[in-house]
Amino acid sequence: MTTASLRSVYPGPGGFDPRQLRREFPIFGNNPGLVFLDSGASAQKPASVIDRVAEYYRTDYANVHRGVYRLSARSTELYEEAREKVRAFLNAADSREIVFVRNTTEAINLVAQSWGPAFLKSGDEVLISVLEHHSNIVPWQLLRDRIGIKLVVTPLDATGGVDLAAFEARLSPRTRLVAITHVANATGAVVPVETIVQLAHQRGAKVIIDGSQAAPRLPVDVQALGCDFYALTGHKVYGPTGIGALYGRYDLLAAMPPWQGGGEMILHVTFDKTEYQHPPHRFEGGTPNIAGAIGLGAAVDFVEELGRDNILDHEEALTGYGVDRLSRIPGLRMLDAGQRRLGILSFDLEGVHPHDVAQVLDQHHVAVRAGHHCAQPLMEWFGLSGTTRASLGVYNDEHDVDRLAEAIEAAREMFCR
Repeated sequence: MTTASLRSVYPGPGGFDPRQLRREFPIFGNNPGLVFLDSGASAQKPASVIDRVAEYYRTDYANVHRGVYRLSARSTELYEEAREKVRAFLNAADSREIVFVRNTTEAINLVAQSWGPAFLKSGDEVLISVLEHHSNIVPWQLLRDRIGIKLVVTPLDATGGVDLAAFEARLSPRTRLVAITHVANATGAVVPVETIVQLAHQRGAKVIIDGSQAAPRLPVDVQALGCDFYALTGHKVYGPTGIGALYGRYDLLAAMPPWQGGGEMILHVTFDKTEYQHPPHRFEGGTPNIAGAIGLGAAVDFVEELGRDNILDHEEALTGYGVDRLSRIPGLRMLDAGQRRLGILSFDLEGVHPHDVAQVLDQHHVAVRAGHHCAQPLMEWFGLSGTTRASLGVYNDEHDVDRLAEAIEAAREMFCR
């Protein structure tokens, strides 16, 4: 079935019916009874994405940009069409502002290793928040150790959201970059990035946003946000693994040096010097993940056909239902997530290790994540070593949350009698 007919065939109050929509995801047909609540780690793939990748390998595969024969030209066309789809998905001004990378981790590292040494010096400050995933902490620590920048951390307020007053107070004349998440992966806290960008730009700082959790469930408009960089991961947007995208304002990308050398990212090479391609190809050395990019384009089509406003309405309602349902379980503590929580239900069950909870849930065919969620500083902030995290997708509904709650009750009965 094509995505163009998804909403007409699977209508529902949120624009689609999640239970019927599961038919588009082969994983559920092959795993009867599965309640998949780990989309924050990696979302399942619709048949339209799986089939598009397979079709590309069967009918269109060749290397891109270098061949003059028809198959290579066709492959190049499909690859660049995928770039244009991502541009439209983020409402970037120009497709040259979209760099294909492996994931958000690589996108942030690209900025840290290319823009960082070119535009930062010892004593300059990079400002991050307590909410960040390790992928938005460690690259800046590596840069600190390399060139001597200062890493400044802004705290949370009493609700578990970014403390905007504290954030503004930590902006200094030395702040050159703010690196901030859009939706926190461990709690689902939605960060007011529009305000963050405005405050940072008033002080002359650039802003990079980690959009891993936001891109699958929020309409993202990088021009409206005004950010300088935005990173997303394809496998969380119902696309393949090993593909993602970095949006960067073209003037910034054009001023950045390459971060990896090799084929395709060059214009001319001699043993004395090399001239580099213009963005985005300057940052895409070597044979890229062509099939992954085309699969990401198909995933973007899938999300757009469902409608991002519909997805947001669905996940907001389901998140609220989940908070209400789980909060009634004795001994269960939901992690605070600021004024607005989206797509993530992260909790601690008193007296039971998160891994034990997750194992019991798995016995009830409920798949969740347990641990620190690559956010150890945030776990320390909450005084925990880890949590159990249920994360939502378009294929989840209230019945899934009820199954989750029932499985948690079973774990509680097993360990807390």
